[in-house]
Amino acid sequence: MADNMSDTASFEKISFFDEIAANKGQSLVLLFCMFALYLALIWIISETFGIGIFAVIIGLIVLVFYAIIGYFMGSSIILKMSGAKRVAREEYPYLYLTVEGLCAANAIKPPQIYMIEDPSPNAFVVGRNPNNSSLAVTRGLIEILDKDELTAVLAHEISHIANYDIRFMLFAVVFAGAIAMLSDAVLRGFLRSGSGRDRRGGMPVGPLILIAIVFMILAPIFAELIRFAISRKREYLADANGARMTRAPHNLASALEKIAKINKPVANATDTTAPLYFSRPRPNRFYHIFSTHPPTEERIKKLRAMA
Repeated sequence: MADNMSDTASFEKISFFDEIAANKGQSLVLLFCMFALYLALIWIISETFGIGIFAVIIGLIVLVFYAIIGYFMGSSIILKMSGAKRVAREEYPYLYLTVEGLCAANAIKPPQIYMIEDPSPNAFVVGRNPNNSSLAVTRGLIEILDKDELTAVLAHEISHIANYDIRFMLFAVVFAGAIAMLSDAVLRGFLRSGSGRDRRGGMPVGPLILIAIVFMILAPIFAELIRFAISRKREYLADANGARMTRAPHNLASALEKIAKINKPVANATDTTAPLYFSRPRPNRFYHIFSTHPPTEERIKKLRAMA
């Protein structure tokens, strides 16, 4: 009992609005870091291989390519990968009514609703914007949680839509994908060509090439770490916003506790789709730095302490 009281006390000053503001600011900083990393990669390529503006053009083409795929095809690809099927209002009237009520409170269009036939309780949203979004819930979510807990989880997911988290995370995915693609293409091209001379002056550039290679190997790893950090911040933000919407943070905390006790992985979850889920859908050996979600215990503590 004393331990629980001390844990709660450490979060007693948390409010909905403080938590929302803090996580929005931190998310923007992380996204700026991702952008800076992409610019640094382009600069390294330009300086190392002496191709100047051509590196910028290549970087822009790769970025646009990823953005177009993510923007127009990302949602349908993710729903298909997850085994999600569209459900009708007649099948789940409570689910529809709850989602519509939460969307009305946020003045946004209700998302299309999908069901994933999986016993693990979980959910996620995808889409380009609040006018083109989809909500997927697992069978386990609606069967295991009570109505108050289900409403709290849905509020969390709807807050992702209202906060434009779906677009925010799209930017993060686009940058991470572009960095990985550009790094891989340049590394492969360099290894095939075996180039080792500075085209600007004809001087040996062994150290510069070595630095460039190391950077291009590490850049995708750093990009993924930043993407995971952004995902964790947006989950905290959605927790705070969901709690604000329902004015019952204890219901969301209770839902997280139930899901943590069950601890079943979602069968169709992948590395690509894992950051989208309400709760971590797959085991993670490197829990903190490589985790797509904040520690569940930390989320519960914050929610229990919210005013």
